[in-house]
Amino acid sequence: MKLNTNKVELIISAVKKVQYPNTTVPEIALVGRSNVGKSSLINKVLNRRNFARVSATPGKTATINFFNIDDKLTLVDLPGYGYAAKSHDEIKKWGDRIGEYINSRHQLNQVILLVDSRHKPSIDDVNMMKWIRQHCEYAVVFATKCDKISKTKLEENLELIIETLDLQDGDILIPFSTKNSECVDDFWEYVHGCILDDDEEK
Repeated sequence: MKLNTNKVELIISAVKKVQYPNTTVPEIALVGRSNVGKSSLINKVLNRRNFARVSATPGKTATINFFNIDDKLTLVDLPGYGYAAKSHDEIKKWGDRIGEYINSRHQLNQVILLVDSRHKPSIDDVNMMKWIRQHCEYAVVFATKCDKISKTKLEENLELIIETLDLQDGDILIPFSTKNSECVDDFWEYVHGCILDDDEEK
């Protein structure tokens, strides 16, 4: 199944379950710390400059954004977590919002965790990985901003990510940079091989 990435639209920005779109196609959700690069990744893989808004203020996006791709796939941008400037009540609300989506959305095929390749995954990342393992058969991690460090340092940090998140055989770890078109190919290769093709076979 091939996707026409020129045919994309924002379906809705939801804050509660009743607002989720009534769709039947598989969904991939992206989750990660605030400012990890979720919006930049979405814009890059869809070849759109400002389709997903890139905020200069970490922690600003609080909605769950559903993007329809060619009526065959929904890409879901979950709110970023871990931004210290937010109040305890706001952080809890965001956590509840993410949890409600992951726990209730039967269209959800995979949650992809984004981590910053320059740093050791945070305790929030580790906790999110535990959550993902409760709902997904395997883990998928994209290490963003890998163009901002040397190749040697990247290799070291990828090992640190594997160790910290306790990635196992069968899990997927993909370095990603918005500066590298090959990373876009890697993203869609994963989507086609592990999501769309598998869904067609079921």
